[in-house]
Amino acid sequence: MSQPIRIGVIGAGSISEMHFGSYSKNKDVVLTAVCDLKEERAKAKAEKYEIPHVYTDYHELLANPDIDAVSICTWNNTHAEISIAALKAGKHVLCEKPLSKTVEEALAVERAVKESGKTLQVGFVRRYASNTRIVKSFMDNGEIGPIYYAKASCIRKLGNPGGWFSDVERSGGGPLIDIGVHVIDLCWYLMGKPKLKSISGNTYNRLGNRSNVKNLKFYKAADYDAAHNTVEDMANALVRFENGASLLVDVSFTLHAKKDELTVKLYGEKGGVELEPELTLITEKHDTILNSTPQIDNLSFEFVQGFQDEIDYFVEVCQGRKETISPVQDGVEIMKILCGVYESAALGKEIHFD
Repeated sequence: MSQPIRIGVIGAGSISEMHFGSYSKNKDVVLTAVCDLKEERAKAKAEKYEIPHVYTDYHELLANPDIDAVSICTWNNTHAEISIAALKAGKHVLCEKPLSKTVEEALAVERAVKESGKTLQVGFVRRYASNTRIVKSFMDNGEIGPIYYAKASCIRKLGNPGGWFSDVERSGGGPLIDIGVHVIDLCWYLMGKPKLKSISGNTYNRLGNRSNVKNLKFYKAADYDAAHNTVEDMANALVRFENGASLLVDVSFTLHAKKDELTVKLYGEKGGVELEPELTLITEKHDTILNSTPQIDNLSFEFVQGFQDEIDYFVEVCQGRKETISPVQDGVEIMKILCGVYESAALGKEIHFD
């Protein structure tokens, strides 16, 4: 039997609960340490999950030889710095998305992975979901692709969380880097990870956080401050790849829209896929077009189960039983797309990649 993996979690904010909860349900894990700038918050997690070590300085956690791997659940602007330190300390890393704030930081993390010999798994949680795995198996067996066009929308009519999410210095951006990253990665991954050619992007900051709106609830960060908002309301982009395929995407924290929307659609030479809001496979047989609905537990992304699948996979990676399906190299490529959209929007023109 494999030795249990001793886990430390850095950052005890809202997303960390998905990590703590998933690790606690894995029989091959011992939750060993938690670190947060707010000691009381770290202590609360330690008490809830019976974690022996509590830190407010992540360097002290990383110095603990009893920790094999860490989850990084901190602000985006610290992901690269903490990942590099963890790798140098000989730990495997599961880093929440995005990998970093800039492409340069992402490349530095990639170098640290190569030098350390350890694995860094980027938190592209939707890759690990059952509906994604099913589509990937169809793709791998040549039943859908090649994919030449994909489009994705992740629209919130009202939902700027505020706090660090709306502070560009800590977050790196708004809905594009926070929620858009998931659907962009999902499309790029299922398209076969084609090489980037060009991006034409737009960002808009016209509505702010709309704290004036009444009678409609939405998630607010712990440090929500209606007076501070330096990120975009929405972004859209056309991404072209060297193989001729293209991706159209739009995302928002707030928009004068009738309802929230999550759609992910891919179109191939042999068939099509609607992954969200509900998995449907579109095929052609005997000169007839068929819409096929698989009989599975979750036709759309199920948040809790998705994180459980991701964490369980990471544990097997740490045990040497699997190789991650969201490696650091993919984190670098997604940062190129995200930063490319922001750069194109800032310059007001299409940008090209070598």
